[in-house]
Amino acid sequence: MLEENLAVPFGTTVLGVEVTVRGVDLTQDGRIVALCFRGRVRQEIGILELPMPTPAPDGAEWIEAYRHWTG
Repeated sequence: MLEENLAVPFGTTVLGVEVTVRGVDLTQDGRIVALCFRGRVRQEIGILELPMPTPAPDGAEWIEAYRHWTG
């Protein structure tokens, strides 16, 4: 549902660095990660650890629902 409903790309700040979230993916161990880019550098950030910008992108409510479901 995240992949279908989260409006990407969007910008956010991770550890004080501006990044662009271009999508989400499922890792082999079952974690949902955001695909974050800064220039040509790519980093996967756990979707539950990803800081949301203000205002949040369309579809961010799915991340909140997932956060609630995981406890």
